[in-house]
Amino acid sequence: MKVLFVGGTGIISTACVELAVARGHAVTVLNRGNRSAPEGARSIVGDINDLDTISSALGSEKWDSIVDVTAFIPQEVERRIALFSGKTDQYVFISSASAYQKPVTHYLITEETPLDNPFWQYSRDKARCEKILLDANQSGQLPCTIIRPSLSYGSKHVPLVMNSWHKPYTIVDRMRRGLPLVVPGDGTSLWTITHSSDFAIGLVGLLGNTQAVGEAFHITSDEVQTWDQYAFQTAAAAGVPMPDLVHIASDFIAACMPDCLGSLLGDKSVSVVFDNSKIKRFVPDFKATVSFAGGIRKSIENMDADDSLRAIDDDHNLEIDRLIAAYRSGLEAAKPQFAPSR
Repeated sequence: MKVLFVGGTGIISTACVELAVARGHAVTVLNRGNRSAPEGARSIVGDINDLDTISSALGSEKWDSIVDVTAFIPQEVERRIALFSGKTDQYVFISSASAYQKPVTHYLITEETPLDNPFWQYSRDKARCEKILLDANQSGQLPCTIIRPSLSYGSKHVPLVMNSWHKPYTIVDRMRRGLPLVVPGDGTSLWTITHSSDFAIGLVGLLGNTQAVGEAFHITSDEVQTWDQYAFQTAAAAGVPMPDLVHIASDFIAACMPDCLGSLLGDKSVSVVFDNSKIKRFVPDFKATVSFAGGIRKSIENMDADDSLRAIDDDHNLEIDRLIAAYRSGLEAAKPQFAPSR
């Protein structure tokens, strides 16, 4: 098959491109050229939002499947419809599992769970993009498949909830220096973290599948753990026997750090468990085999071996320290108010 990846060098898309190449597909990666395309993939450099330039670069070429990880808002998917109509048998839109209803009304999420996230604009935009694309599919403008990944990671990432996203080694450094880590709530919320190589099996397995057109899928691990368990396993992988965890209510964190409101109250502060029955029906060989304990150990080993992956986010550290100080100060101030009167 001929497959075009728009993006193709991110956490999950790199793994997908590598697997598609390994399976013998003719893969092209379209991006701005800031990062090299994975080995074995052809590269087209350009800005997908510059329609005139990209239309010229793509010419009359057609693909069996196009996978787009770079569209986030309705205006962008509307441009994709105009650009790719008639050029593919399957446009695969990477949405987000965070678009599902929050708070959930049932602990087990299926693809039929409503898309209704009042806390996070990012999630609402993804849901609106889905509707536009499914309408375009229905009208015959662009055949599409919707994919909703949840929190995923690869060999360069540490996906703990209160870590620096752009400099993920920061939390490993905190652990090894004995500094406290913040865990939202009481640490017992159930969550699912997926290794990018497992996600890739599901996505690549859907490429070229005509039965998947017009359908939506989430692709996640079946392993479910608490945030405390993820923190303890990360610490063990970093050689830290017992990390210092500070449990802070998510609404307190969001009040102190407003940028966290969406990703906490709209996503990671609630228990999220996925039913993967649908992807397993469509892709019989899909099975998530990378445990978090094993995957995070390899990630930290990889980061320890590469100086370029060990950058520390000093601003993030400062903000976490301030958050913990504010929480502890408030806790100490509150205690006397509830002390027994004499």
